[in-house]
Amino acid sequence: MTNDQKDPLFVLVKSLSKSEKRQFKVYVGRLGVNTDSKFLALFNHLDKNESLDEELIVSKGIVKKQQLSNLKAHLYKQILISLRLSPLHQNVRSQIREQLDFATILYHKGLYKQSLKILDKAKTVAKENEENNIAYEIVELEKVIETQYITRSINSRADELTIEAKMLSMKNVLTSRLSNLSLQLYGLMIKSGYVRNDKEHTVITNYFQSKLPKYDWDILGFREKLWLYKAHLWYSFMVQEFLSCYKYSKKWVDLFYENPKMIILNPVFFLRGNHYLLESLYLIQDKTQLRLTLSKFEKTIKSDDFPIDDNIEVLSFQFIYNNRLNVHFLEGTFAEGEYLVTEILKGIKEYKNRLDDHHIMVLYYKIGCLYFGMANHRKCIEYLSKIINNRSLKMREDLMCFARVLSLVAHYEAGMDYHLETQLKETYRFLIKMDDLHEVQKEMIKFLKNLGDIFPHQIKDEFRKLHKTLKQYEDHPYEKRAFLYLDILSWLESNIEGRPVADIIKEKSKKLVR
Repeated sequence: MTNDQKDPLFVLVKSLSKSEKRQFKVYVGRLGVNTDSKFLALFNHLDKNESLDEELIVSKGIVKKQQLSNLKAHLYKQILISLRLSPLHQNVRSQIREQLDFATILYHKGLYKQSLKILDKAKTVAKENEENNIAYEIVELEKVIETQYITRSINSRADELTIEAKMLSMKNVLTSRLSNLSLQLYGLMIKSGYVRNDKEHTVITNYFQSKLPKYDWDILGFREKLWLYKAHLWYSFMVQEFLSCYKYSKKWVDLFYENPKMIILNPVFFLRGNHYLLESLYLIQDKTQLRLTLSKFEKTIKSDDFPIDDNIEVLSFQFIYNNRLNVHFLEGTFAEGEYLVTEILKGIKEYKNRLDDHHIMVLYYKIGCLYFGMANHRKCIEYLSKIINNRSLKMREDLMCFARVLSLVAHYEAGMDYHLETQLKETYRFLIKMDDLHEVQKEMIKFLKNLGDIFPHQIKDEFRKLHKTLKQYEDHPYEKRAFLYLDILSWLESNIEGRPVADIIKEKSKKLVR
């Protein structure tokens, strides 16, 4: 028995749509001899079954046990070839690559003039769409052919190709350096979250400034600008400069709206740019722009000309529901957002093979926060426990830390404080291990630890003392991150005033200028 979710062939077969399965069978049946082939029999078996049982495959006589591995590899390759031929998976990039392949074949047949003609057209399309890597490959092949196919204009042609190659190479190197910097910053952000002290701030700032390449703005194209904005965005997120996050995510999204064809060619980057813009608007608490931008984003991806594939479906699901939840958090309309939970859980189940643990846990944390805002603390604990008990989660240490702190508060509110002392010790040890024990967390743990020694009539005074202590950290450059994950101050105010936390947040939302 093989682990179904980890077997690449089984996952690939199950990911195919009806039209893709039909396309595959048409592709296989193009030659009559393939209709009874073993790999088609294996395909049909996997398509009909809900699990991958290799012993059953062998017992049905589809293939001998010692041949199964090779047959699976062959079927995997044939499915990929079929998908590549499908119009659904054709785009400008693949069309240019196809033309380059055709030109290479003609070159090897000695048909230089025909090859150069195709290359020239492909290069024009590549440059128009800023596919500079493929354009550089095309120029390099043109240079090879020109050394064998001598024309009267060889001198000017040589200069022209040399200048083209130099310019494309320079652009590709700049793009590579910017994308490397962006990727490294993104990796650090996913692993550790925001900077936690002056030392980390200095390290990240020095790293960013030392790795940021020098550039001439006038020669930057779409891709260079895109990676430049990405790098600045990740740096801004890490040092918690949220207005700067808004600035660069807005530049990122505007870049696409200024170049509409790039939305079609690079839909994933368009989706991500909008997600970070929406996240930035949430962090600066601009509820009006958050709603307007989310509405525009959803309208764009639902339009008829927006690309659709499995990857885009998964990303759209993640980004839309994350930001729909953020709208309810910002406005304090927790109960009105409960309907989203059913839709999110349905999506997690539908996309389970394509969603990683990190993104699932983020959704669980937000669902936990939603239930906390509704004062449904047992449901809150239920979803936070999915994060706390996930031993395989290696990313977003900050998310795991705040899940534990919020769980402690939820246990207290739910009256489930019989194991509170043990949980406090475990959380304290966890935070120390993660090197994430900050003043806000220390004060929260100390407060919860001392609750057992406080008389009922003294509790409100203790809430007031904690509120006064924590209020000073609200705008602290590093401590304020605690308030991004859990609105602790509103929770304290709700206990002091004896009102639901949702009502407190709603009132604050109305006072926001934006």
